[in-house]
Amino acid sequence: MVTPFKNRGGIDLEATVRITEHLISSGSAPFALGTTGEAASISPEARSQFVSAVVRQNEHRMYVYAGISDNCLAASIEMAKQYADLGADVAVAHLPSYYHLDDDDIKTYYEKLADSIPIPLMMYNIPTTTGMSISLHTLELLSHHTNIVGLKDSENDTKRLQEAMLLWKDRADFGYLIGCGSLCATALSLGSDGIVPGASNVVPKLFADLYEAGSRGRQVGSRHLQGLADSISAIYHTNRPLSRSLPSLKAIMHLLGFCQADVMPPLRTLTPLQMREIEKELAALKVLLGKQGYVISGPAKIRAIQIRETKHPAKDSRQPDIMQVRSEQQS
Repeated sequence: MVTPFKNRGGIDLEATVRITEHLISSGSAPFALGTTGEAASISPEARSQFVSAVVRQNEHRMYVYAGISDNCLAASIEMAKQYADLGADVAVAHLPSYYHLDDDDIKTYYEKLADSIPIPLMMYNIPTTTGMSISLHTLELLSHHTNIVGLKDSENDTKRLQEAMLLWKDRADFGYLIGCGSLCATALSLGSDGIVPGASNVVPKLFADLYEAGSRGRQVGSRHLQGLADSISAIYHTNRPLSRSLPSLKAIMHLLGFCQADVMPPLRTLTPLQMREIEKELAALKVLLGKQGYVISGPAKIRAIQIRETKHPAKDSRQPDIMQVRSEQQS
């Protein structure tokens, strides 16, 4: 999910409530402080503030995933402990990105991290930002660690996806989530447990329907919805580096009334001219998706949740699962 900021860089808590409710009410579990959320550019204090606000608004309805990625292992461990105390359910971490790591380095790193945190860990493979691809062999070894419950894989590689599904599609104790938006339908057809597309910030209902169709084997419907999803990505993501796509996504969320368009340095907020171009494309997208029954609109009137009763609530059996979290690891 995107992280909304005020003009001076602080977390916009009111916008956080709007975006969190926008996702949850459409059936999507929030992933705070990921790549789309500009986690690498946010101060530790602001990160905790954001996770706290997401957890409060969630009010036990979905699992809350919280990013703990950092080049410092001790910092990641500390974040996991803080977010667990705030009520986050699963910690998510990609590799440190300063040093090139071999397979043994990667395995040792994740083992140390998983051994040291109080909530389940989901690994995150994103070569675009880390400069490294975690091998499937290494991931398979790590998948048997008792506190590692899954993988978010954002590598755009169909062959790798096929091989991954052969390894894990029948694993009840290890979840595979595709993080590459253009591969959602393909991944679900092969047995992926879930999807984590940045474009779901815009129309989460479309992606909830895509997940439902794909996971139930309705391939024609799934492919059709994938095409609609790709039309959203075309506005802000296709053929753009992250340094351009993330400000463009934030601009869309601003134009829809969810938050300001501000991004954190080193990213740059779009200029008024760039904003007008996005606005034109968004207007055309509204017409396209509207014909398919998907209304792109601003936030509905909602009630902000003020108090969270427990740190680690027992999950209601009716709650939709995005992945299998080992019950013995839940606090």
